[in-house]
Amino acid sequence: MIHHKFSTYHKLICSILFLCLTAGCVKGQLGQNVSGQYRNGMVVCAYPDASQAGLDVLKKGGNAVDAAVAVQFALAVTHPQAGNIGGGGFMVYRSASGKTNTLDFREKAPAQANANMYLDSAGNIIPNMSLYTHFASGVPGSVDGMVAAHKKYGKLKWADLVQPAINLALNGFKMTVRIARDINRDKAKFKSLNPGKSYLMKDVDWKEGDILVQEDLGHTLELIRDKGRDGFYKGKTADLIVAEMNAGKGIMTKADLENYHAVWRNAIIGDFKGYKIITMPPPSSGGIALLQLLKSVESYPLKKWGFNKDSTVQVIVEAERRVYADRSKYLGDPDFYKVPVDSLLNTKYIISRMVNFNWNAATPSSTILPGSFVGYESDQTTHFSIVDRDGNAVSITTTLNDTFGSHVFVGGAGFLLNNEMDDFSSKPGTPNMYGLVGGKANSIQPNKRMLSCMTPTIVEKDGKLFMVVGTPGGATIITSVFQTVLNVIEFDKSMQGAVSAKRFHHQWLPDQVDMEADALDSLTVQKLKQKGYKIKKRGAIGRVDGILKTKWGYYEGGADPRGDDTKLGW
Repeated sequence: MIHHKFSTYHKLICSILFLCLTAGCVKGQLGQNVSGQYRNGMVVCAYPDASQAGLDVLKKGGNAVDAAVAVQFALAVTHPQAGNIGGGGFMVYRSASGKTNTLDFREKAPAQANANMYLDSAGNIIPNMSLYTHFASGVPGSVDGMVAAHKKYGKLKWADLVQPAINLALNGFKMTVRIARDINRDKAKFKSLNPGKSYLMKDVDWKEGDILVQEDLGHTLELIRDKGRDGFYKGKTADLIVAEMNAGKGIMTKADLENYHAVWRNAIIGDFKGYKIITMPPPSSGGIALLQLLKSVESYPLKKWGFNKDSTVQVIVEAERRVYADRSKYLGDPDFYKVPVDSLLNTKYIISRMVNFNWNAATPSSTILPGSFVGYESDQTTHFSIVDRDGNAVSITTTLNDTFGSHVFVGGAGFLLNNEMDDFSSKPGTPNMYGLVGGKANSIQPNKRMLSCMTPTIVEKDGKLFMVVGTPGGATIITSVFQTVLNVIEFDKSMQGAVSAKRFHHQWLPDQVDMEADALDSLTVQKLKQKGYKIKKRGAIGRVDGILKTKWGYYEGGADPRGDDTKLGW
């Protein structure tokens, strides 16, 4: 009898605990369980105030796209290193019912651009001309992109989504150690490129906890709030952009601004071990490269070998080497160049690329050329992942290219211009700022979109949402997303574990394996060096932000500890 009473009591307690967990009563937060997972939605992005802006929108009944608009504009205020209204990006969208779409709001070359605009009379590249001048900027796409996304999928009022960013700009926000450090580091460059302006500048260094107020940017955002697209591409802001161009002898015109429009494109979709990979098509090189990489390693027993072990690393590096070689020749703006998507993603072709892989020695990149087919004629971006209560998901990567873009502010408007023109191949075969080599497919042409490594991605499992992922990182974006996906699917890491894990990178040229500190143990490094791999230590690779949907239906976030990235849910 005593045993019976104990069993009944034990069962009762277990039932109460289970109900508490599933109802979200732990820590008093609706929808959260003991592991920091959430039922009703999640935002993961590069700065805490921007994550909060997105979460507030979700709580007010907004969907993932509404939250994305709020986050994009909030990042333009709080994360000037890469958040922007003067840049562009890509969005991958998946509805709760499984419908997919992608939005290309990548910048475009001005109409006066030409293939030789960064070359001197001898045909050599003029140093820094495509990086830190008024000539460096493509026509911005971020504002038009957010307008287009909201028009198609948004629920809440546009003005209510832009207002949080306005509040952050006019009232100010507290600076973290990282943002203060980054601004202080580039003070001299800001001063030299912005005579007569004082944006982000003061006599003494910024420090953690200082309040950054940006009045001109706040008023620019008010015009976007009140007039939508016309608040940026026409009227006062357009006048200020053109005046800035004229002051710096740039070539962007009012016609360039008025003629800019984001483009909806069909997602690139592939399969990896039964998982459906939904990712970005050209002019992103990231989607095609990611699918090539996954297919290249699919037949190898990575799980058996283990995370970042020598055999695992060798296969991944050899796959990356070949995929980046293909990127150099075949990827560009599909509106100007016929990208051989089907050929690049053909399974037989991808497998054939790994045939000359030798376990005993590294394959020299000098012997790896872009593949051939029958019949064929920054480091600073920022990423955010969002899922709403209904299960709609958004993966957006947006950029100014370099940290703080061109470092040129639009006088009177208070925002930075991008230096995306450097992502074109200024001279075929010559590396850009990220060491990436390109060819004719990515040459400069008027109104053309420059090639990008941005790889916003959504993953399905058994027809249901599984993961939302992406990262900044210039040339390392593709490999960071690739390795994060493998970390979850092959190595059974949590979302946070997959994001935090140390990374390595190879991009064909230069022929070296870049490695974060302690990414590989000393024995693994020794084995790889003995086979001829050149290994070079470097700083952080990527800042991945991801969301995983667990088998219990909760959202589990991964915010990269390499930055100020923050995950918030409810």
